[in-house]
Amino acid sequence: MSVRLVSTSVRRPAPHARLRSQSGRLATGVLAAVLALTLLGQLRGDTPASPPRPLELTAATTNPVTPGNFTGYGFDQCVAPTQAKMDAWLENSPFLSVGIYISGNSRACRSQPNLTPAWVTRQLVQGWRLLPITLGPQASCSVRYPKYKDDPTINPDPTSSYAKAKAQGKLEAERAVTAAKALGLAPASTLFYDLEGFDLGNTRCRQSAVAFMHAWTLRVHGLSYKSGFYSSAGSGIKMLDDVAKTSPGVALPDQLWIARWDGLANTTVSSAYLSPTAWLPGRRVKQYQGGHNETWGGVTINIDRNFLDLGNSTPAAERHCSGIRIDLVRYSAVKPPTASAVPNATRVKALQCLLREKAVYTGAINGLYNTATQAAAMKWQKSLGFRTSTTWGVKDWMSILSAGHRPVLKIGSRGVYVRRAQRAMQAAVPTLEIKIDGIFDAEMASDVQAYRAKIGMPRAGIVSTATWANLQVGKFVS
Repeated sequence: MSVRLVSTSVRRPAPHARLRSQSGRLATGVLAAVLALTLLGQLRGDTPASPPRPLELTAATTNPVTPGNFTGYGFDQCVAPTQAKMDAWLENSPFLSVGIYISGNSRACRSQPNLTPAWVTRQLVQGWRLLPITLGPQASCSVRYPKYKDDPTINPDPTSSYAKAKAQGKLEAERAVTAAKALGLAPASTLFYDLEGFDLGNTRCRQSAVAFMHAWTLRVHGLSYKSGFYSSAGSGIKMLDDVAKTSPGVALPDQLWIARWDGLANTTVSSAYLSPTAWLPGRRVKQYQGGHNETWGGVTINIDRNFLDLGNSTPAAERHCSGIRIDLVRYSAVKPPTASAVPNATRVKALQCLLREKAVYTGAINGLYNTATQAAAMKWQKSLGFRTSTTWGVKDWMSILSAGHRPVLKIGSRGVYVRRAQRAMQAAVPTLEIKIDGIFDAEMASDVQAYRAKIGMPRAGIVSTATWANLQVGKFVS
């Protein structure tokens, strides 16, 4: 999907475009399984002047890999937002991924008061995809670095094929992995190195940056994480694209995060900077809009906007009751059989399967709306405080189709929860003809808007907590 932001001018980031004060911020830049949220011990987000602690390579974590497979919207801000802000934006914004600075002496946001293991776990539990960022040594020809007294630039000494730059890259990778493990970021997660804009025509500056990233990627891989790389399209991204074409021995990052402020929510970049097939499919993020304020749920944050297209976002197939079909075009009312009318067998089988999965029915799945099935249906109705009836109506369908945990869903969400919402909305509004595929895309967002509008909710393409509540009580407009 491509979205043009008409208020955004088309421009390339200047070499220093993403470096701002903390108040103005440094702009940079399925669902996870629902875990029991255990608040972990608090940990300061950084100690940049101190040497890295020994790597804890055997540290275990129950957090999911991040960002994983995801196609959707994200934002980044230098300082990790408070939990209250994250919660407000989860319920109201289009975003489901967030960039976080975890390490690097050249970052502006060295102090990260909110970035703790508990914060990381909670965001992942709630469905956020995290993009961990390191901003360490920068290109030797950068006009903005060094920024402090303890943030050396990449050493441009060409001796022994830029051995000093490689040593820096290896060390920075180890520091990033140490920080990632301390925060509970699982192995196989992608760690992004942020290389700000620089003069691509300066040979030693460019070649030392290549050597640095080569060593970074090798060491990150050696420590069981994926390597990511952020830079402007006209400098770092073009640099790696050129290397990919001409230097097969250089280790390349697994994923690119491209700064190209063209206002288009996709991962397309001019071939002048990146080959049309490079890092495709599913290996690109694009920062398509630079620093600006956005307000969602009454909370304003200064952010960059991103669009992610990572991995394979096709959800796994579902199987119910040994192959019973529960994805129906119409979830019409089911009534006891009469001499002249017998309930549709496919629809009854779907109902029997759902009731069995909710542990209120133990009979055969035979498509017969018999007394045992009717009794189970009434038991379900009673458990929710609904009026009991042998007629199974739209409200009942919605309640059982949407029952269970209620994670916030939006563009980028995938899997069983999306299918639950799709089925429940199909029952509520048969005219929508929703595709029940577990993929929350632009079409699904439009369907959610339509459902919410019909029941009097604000028109937004988000299955929020309040949206789930209405689905689970069977709210619809006939």
